[in-house]
Amino acid sequence: MKEQKYEIKKDHTFHAKDIFTCGQCFRWKKQEENCYIGVVKNNVIKVTEKEKIVTFQSKGEDNLEKFITEYFDFHTNYETIKQTLAKVDENMKQSIQYGEGIRILNQDLWETIISFILSANNNIPRIEGIIERMAKAYGKEIVFEKKSYYTFPTVEELQKASIQDLRNLGLGFRDKRVYETTKRIYNKQVDLEKLKQEKDFETIRDTLLTLPGVGPKVADCILLFSTLKRWEAFPIDVWVRRVMNELYIQNPQENKVKKKEIEKIAYEKFGNLAGIAQQYLFYWKRGA
Repeated sequence: MKEQKYEIKKDHTFHAKDIFTCGQCFRWKKQEENCYIGVVKNNVIKVTEKEKIVTFQSKGEDNLEKFITEYFDFHTNYETIKQTLAKVDENMKQSIQYGEGIRILNQDLWETIISFILSANNNIPRIEGIIERMAKAYGKEIVFEKKSYYTFPTVEELQKASIQDLRNLGLGFRDKRVYETTKRIYNKQVDLEKLKQEKDFETIRDTLLTLPGVGPKVADCILLFSTLKRWEAFPIDVWVRRVMNELYIQNPQENKVKKKEIEKIAYEKFGNLAGIAQQYLFYWKRGA
């Protein structure tokens, strides 16, 4: 494994805190102000943000410049996206100003599936803890800056775990779901490579919904946050329901607001950028 370093100029479309704390990923840890370390595929990556420069340091298997360009989606012009969404209304404009440095990551599909199955009825510190224990038990060790980090287990590595093994790692009721989903993917009952090639949104979503532990919200998270890269996906959780009701529906009984009603408004207002709009709104209302 090689150690590498790469730098980019800092601008208003990249802010590590916005990217790593907006709810889309679970393996990045804050080290100090504007410094995060994460395990991504077979790499440990350190991101340090200064006033004019963002520095990436890594130890791993991939070419760092190529890898972070793809992972952080530097091919996409987020300034144009923000300008487009800001024209929708004042709410979107404010949410973009609050989370201006958000970028939707291109995360590994397999890891995203398992991570968001673990997210069901769970909080972020607990999700992160479960993933770390799984990685330590079944992933590979990488020593970076004299500290051990562990890769997210591959399908082949995790399929060795029994339901009891997973239970011992603290997965709770999710242990059977992770076990069964792993087996289905390992046996190619759901072929992730074919899924990546599929163009039809509903076909992909319906296939994801066949996996144990994947309901509509988890499916939409996988569609949006993984390499499937479907920005029209609009995950709806408690926070998103709250913000959409507060800003656009204004039903005094928030729990009566239906998912289809929220989706209809989202697609009418934000079109195929609905998923990115969701991230700005979610991050703004949860943090403001």
